[in-house]
Amino acid sequence: MNDFATRLIRWQRRHGRNGLPWQGADAYRIWLSEIMLQQTQVATVLPYYQRFVACFPDVSTLAAASEDEVLALWSGLGYYARARNLHRAAQTVTLRHGGKFPGNFDDIHALPGIGRSTAAAISVFAFRKKHAILDGNVKRVLARYFAIAGATGERKIEARLWREAETLLPSRGLASYTQGLMDLGALVCTRGKPQCRICPLHAGCAAHLSGRAEHIPSPRPRKPLPEKYSTFLLLLDGSDILLEKRPATGIWGGLWCPPQMDEAPGGNTCRAQQYGVKAARAHALPAFTHTFTHFRLHITPLLWRVARQPGQAQEPGRMWLNVEEALHAAIPAPVRKLLRQLKEGATGGPVK
Repeated sequence: MNDFATRLIRWQRRHGRNGLPWQGADAYRIWLSEIMLQQTQVATVLPYYQRFVACFPDVSTLAAASEDEVLALWSGLGYYARARNLHRAAQTVTLRHGGKFPGNFDDIHALPGIGRSTAAAISVFAFRKKHAILDGNVKRVLARYFAIAGATGERKIEARLWREAETLLPSRGLASYTQGLMDLGALVCTRGKPQCRICPLHAGCAAHLSGRAEHIPSPRPRKPLPEKYSTFLLLLDGSDILLEKRPATGIWGGLWCPPQMDEAPGGNTCRAQQYGVKAARAHALPAFTHTFTHFRLHITPLLWRVARQPGQAQEPGRMWLNVEEALHAAIPAPVRKLLRQLKEGATGGPVK
């Protein structure tokens, strides 16, 4: 093996992240972990992973679940398209592969939500196939090792990083090597203040040897985040609240939220009566901000104490739920925060 791989494998086995619940597991659990770990740290993923496999222990169980059930367990983990794609992929595996997760790289890559690097990681960890990965951590490690200046997301730079990643692949120890690349980027070769002194690769790292480790790779140029505004209508009938299912595309796709009006502060809010209720005057709760990757959303919650009209039927895409039940539904994190506050109000405590 090349010196790069030898040093990395030795380091990973001694100092890397070992004993994670999906390591050495079957292909289904490895796939699940790889999807959850996209843009999310291991510590955040662990409790979600444990709950998910307890409820959906195999591909067939996941495929048979409803989207609401899947999103409810994913609620709070963010990037909800991952959960919808996971569900679709499980159904594809059931229909096209007889419920057995495919071992062929191209078949894995063809599943919804699985890109080249994720397919490679699954192939390595589940089937011991020889493939290179290139997630964000690995891009940073390789960019520094070869002193490749510029932003790793640029097409030419990414193409070179893929070539280097393929060239460095060892003939054995692939699982430890692949895990080591990810661990090194997460634990040592970090975005800010890389710990070059304890890095197993520092003797051959061009960025370290030239004193440029903290400047490579170049950060992606940041544009000011757009500011958006929304009003949440919290229609509360006793301890029941009205929720609407979000469209499949866009933010919080497929999740349940209070009726939402996209508007700037001071705009006209929707009247509660259009939802078939009698309403008292609205009470504004403190506004707060939720930051997404590409914009900031300023949310103003309006609490309406309402009474539903007698005999009112549930409409498709809308449902009234007890606040306690709603906390267990497929809802995004900001809505969960509001419902917890409402729960205190519904049980006699103050609405904070």
